Amino acid sequence: MKPDVRAWVGVGVAAALWLLAYNVIEPLAGWLAYGLLALAQGSHLGESLAFFFYDVPKLFLLLGGMIFVISLLQSFIDTQKVRRIVEKRGEGLGNLMAAMFGAITPFCSCSSVPLFIGFVQAGIPLGVTFSFLITSPLMNEVAFVLLIGLFGWKIAGLYLLSGVTIGLVGGLVLGRLKLERYVEGFVYDVQARAGVELPEERLTWAERINRAWESTQEIIGKVFWFVIVGIGVGAFIHGYVPQDALTGMMGKDAWWSVPVSVLVGIPLYSNAAGVVPIIRALLEKGASLGTALAFMMSVVGLSLPEVIILRRVLKPQLIAAFIAVVAFGIVFTGYLFNLVM
Repeated sequence: MKPDVRAWVGVGVAAALWLLAYNVIEPLAGWLAYGLLALAQGSHLGESLAFFFYDVPKLFLLLGGMIFVISLLQSFIDTQKVRRIVEKRGEGLGNLMAAMFGAITPFCSCSSVPLFIGFVQAGIPLGVTFSFLITSPLMNEVAFVLLIGLFGWKIAGLYLLSGVTIGLVGGLVLGRLKLERYVEGFVYDVQARAGVELPEERLTWAERINRAWESTQEIIGKVFWFVIVGIGVGAFIHGYVPQDALTGMMGKDAWWSVPVSVLVGIPLYSNAAGVVPIIRALLEKGASLGTALAFMMSVVGLSLPEVIILRRVLKPQLIAAFIAVVAFGIVFTGYLFNLVM
């Protein structure tokens, strides 16, 4: 059997097993919590464990399946060509392309920083690079997959649109402020190699499928404990936190809930895989959608570790401007979601 055919047979078998597993996790979770462990239905512990037993395999199945498909599609994208195209564009279109590129890259806030530095060193306008830096952690395939699985296409699409918009507008604003003098000098001292064309890589289907599988394993390995901890926190909220308490703190009637949620989220550090299950539990307890998503955006897009890493290459004035612009965009998005949803 040819390697390409063998690879596609493996994909077909894996897809069949995926569908089978996805259809049995809900009754299995109920049996584990209320049958095997003999917990009372409606009890705090029973509801928490049933939530945990159901969400853990569900999210990992969604992540594994969708990341594999996205990674397979990404094998057709030449990132060097994308970088050169973005480099040739000025403000506006360049910002939009950088934001969209950030939306499809699987980077958290900290791992986006090295690529951000590379863009600056390559001579790409600072505002364009910030469009990438803002959007990349806010909106990636992990967040998108989890949002689809938990809330549906409509919410996931609105979140994608808001993340790209914040990146686009934020990059434009920071670019217009002309803050290049607040970038540490050594960043500009290292010039990217110019005129070096990498040979175009031609991959077989077997190679693309193998790379997609390796990428899936790598990403799931990186987010594994974030998912477990996030679902654990979400399960506790689901089973033990009174609905009225969260409705009062994060509901639409509390006008201050959006900015406070953003301020609370900034010192925390997680990625989308760890935060989305918590958001689901918050919403089930009565939190408003805009407030919950604003909290999620601040955690993944304005984390304290990211700020610490950025301080190595950016001066405090530019970091302050970056935080202010992104925080304003997140707060605005939170109020907008609360208004229209």
